[in-house]
Amino acid sequence: MNGSLSRRLLFGLASSQRFEQAVRRFPGLYGHAARAARRYVAGTRREHAFAVVAQLDAAGMAGSIDLLGEHVRDAAEAERVTGEYVELAKLLRDLPERTWLALDLSHVGLGLSADFCRRQVARIVEALPMGRWLQIGAEDSDRTDATLDVVTALADESAALTMTLQANLRRTPADAERLAEAEVPIRLVKGAYVEHPSLAHPWGEATDHAFAQLAHQLRAGGARFSLATHDPLLREALLAAFGPVEVEMLLGVRSPDARELVARGIPVRRYVPFGRDWFRYWMRRVAESRGA
Repeated sequence: MNGSLSRRLLFGLASSQRFEQAVRRFPGLYGHAARAARRYVAGTRREHAFAVVAQLDAAGMAGSIDLLGEHVRDAAEAERVTGEYVELAKLLRDLPERTWLALDLSHVGLGLSADFCRRQVARIVEALPMGRWLQIGAEDSDRTDATLDVVTALADESAALTMTLQANLRRTPADAERLAEAEVPIRLVKGAYVEHPSLAHPWGEATDHAFAQLAHQLRAGGARFSLATHDPLLREALLAAFGPVEVEMLLGVRSPDARELVARGIPVRRYVPFGRDWFRYWMRRVAESRGA
């Protein structure tokens, strides 16, 4: 099986609740997955994430805490998750000052309606201490329009939100312009979802080129952005062009690179996920390791 096909298959499994349920039926297999996931996930409780961001701060890095979960379509469950995020936001006062929160909007009811989701996000933002931000994650392209609507509506109310854009999506240059006009900081990633070729550039050189072009577009437009990539060649080319732009990296990925960047004076932020819904997140990390 070639790399592209195996990666596509793994991404498909990572999106399958039935596959996760099947693996859970085999304690030995599920336990092996749990041990492997520890590389990428802080733990199952928020205290685990707090300990990791403290370690990152001691190493000169910032952290963004995410309670793992997505695709919530029950209003009561979405409100429960929102309540957990509100508590996390309040607790940020006791954590290193560069600690932020991260959230996928489908976790707080984007699938119910954009208006419902906007109300949940507004509650979380209102609880944030001054100077802290809520980073909105990227999901599959079917949710991009609704995510943009929620983020820009709240940005008009001066909400402290950043948004993730995926360079592989063909629509992203226009989305980047919209966010820049709304003065929403952008977290630029290559993209981590299997999309139709009409919607997305293929993995590899085409996506790398799109990432570089978007970074230059954002720089030329004076937008605030970070480079969320583990690709050292792409990252170093852009840092050479721009200077010390913040680099964002996932927990457990290229840790020596992160330390080396800090030693060079480059701001580094690491994504710190936690929670019981770790399985599909871990599967995506496995898929990404398969290459383009």
